[in-house]
Amino acid sequence: MDLETIKKMIKKYEPGHTRMVQQTMQAERYYRNETDILVQNQNRETDQENPLRNADNRIPRNFHGLIVNQKAAYMFTSPPLFDIGNEQGNEVITDALGDEYRKNCMELCVNAANAAVGWIHYWEDNDGTFQWAVVDSKQIIPIVSCDLKKKLLGVLRIYNEIDEETGDTYINYEYWNDESCWTFRRKDGDTLEDGLCYYNTFMVPDANDFTAEYRHDFGEVPFIPFPNNNTNTNDLKNIKPLIDVYDKVYSGFINDLDDIQELIFVLSGYGGTDLTSFLSELKKYKTIKVDGDEGSNPGVSTLNIEIPIEARNSVLQATRKAIFEQGQGFDPQPENFGNQSGEALKFMYSLLEMKAGLTETEFQLGFARLIRAICRHQGIECKKIVQTWTRTSIKNDTEQAQICKDSVGIVSKKTILKNHPLVEDADAELKQLEKEEQETKQKADTYIGAFKASKKEDKPDDDPEDTE
Repeated sequence: MDLETIKKMIKKYEPGHTRMVQQTMQAERYYRNETDILVQNQNRETDQENPLRNADNRIPRNFHGLIVNQKAAYMFTSPPLFDIGNEQGNEVITDALGDEYRKNCMELCVNAANAAVGWIHYWEDNDGTFQWAVVDSKQIIPIVSCDLKKKLLGVLRIYNEIDEETGDTYINYEYWNDESCWTFRRKDGDTLEDGLCYYNTFMVPDANDFTAEYRHDFGEVPFIPFPNNNTNTNDLKNIKPLIDVYDKVYSGFINDLDDIQELIFVLSGYGGTDLTSFLSELKKYKTIKVDGDEGSNPGVSTLNIEIPIEARNSVLQATRKAIFEQGQGFDPQPENFGNQSGEALKFMYSLLEMKAGLTETEFQLGFARLIRAICRHQGIECKKIVQTWTRTSIKNDTEQAQICKDSVGIVSKKTILKNHPLVEDADAELKQLEKEEQETKQKADTYIGAFKASKKEDKPDDDPEDTE
């Protein structure tokens, strides 16, 4: 790929990507509990305008982080399992996914929730081993076809890198298609027209040299998108205004509580010289002296703040409820729990389940592409992929165990074990049950054999049963 082509591509796609990066960074700020209340001007009155208003607390509430973590834990505490109908192939896939599979699933879900889409990149290392990792969504610009299938034609990856020798910051560009990858770079501060050049980062096989082009054998763009939902929106969009309202009202409430603790004295006709003598006399004598001129109304009064507690509590409760409704989360308030049935607990997770279902539908396509890429690399035939997804939620274990007990003789033992609250791996549990049954049978056979031998020894030699 020549420089002019990549320059045209960057100019075409980078402006839209910049807007996406800004939205993602905002969602990531809210995920870290760095909401707008910490930086925005709250328009509070200055001390000179109103001496009653001195406090300026800005307290964020991490609703967005809570709701995103709920979805990630609900969907990926037990990550999806894959079955291609080949036990040996399943083991190869498990090895390729690696020990970090669950962690990567969590990270992928959080990235999709903040950036509207998560990305996975896979490659082959120097030893020929299949590798994959989650990529920061802010680095990825997808180039898709204009037809209804929206096929991924290429990926333009942009990221910063610091040169270890000079300490200068460079902006790196990688363009991937279904055959090759080309790398470019420009120094931060240089223009695209004058500063962009090839970046020789790939080693040429059987030669002590580097090149800017790397050819892969995957047959497709080695990047996989994982959309957050069917509308390609992040999880912050629907709840950001509500979070801002909650932070503003709650912080204002705390400010009023701080301000009301400072009792302000209003002096009329005070006969002292300064405020220091006023406070000293008040503390020492519990009295103060005022001058009563003709026509005046001397005295001491105080100012305080009236806090509309009931109104603010109503606003906070309504806003909190709206946040979890709009964000489709599960409000973890203590009054929501108790000795509830399994159906009642399922109803409490209904909104979260709806959102998780939309995400699962999109993620299934991405995981299917990843599994097929692993199979192609390992030379394994892969026709149908069965994905098993497990939700992690609060359950009524007593009720679930009773259902399993009542199902004995109606459904298979394996199905009962899969749904039993104490069983994590149904196949392992079946093997353990078979092992225990064999041990019990061996003990019984040993006991019966010993009993028969003992009975035979106790018989007399002239026992008529032993003669014909």
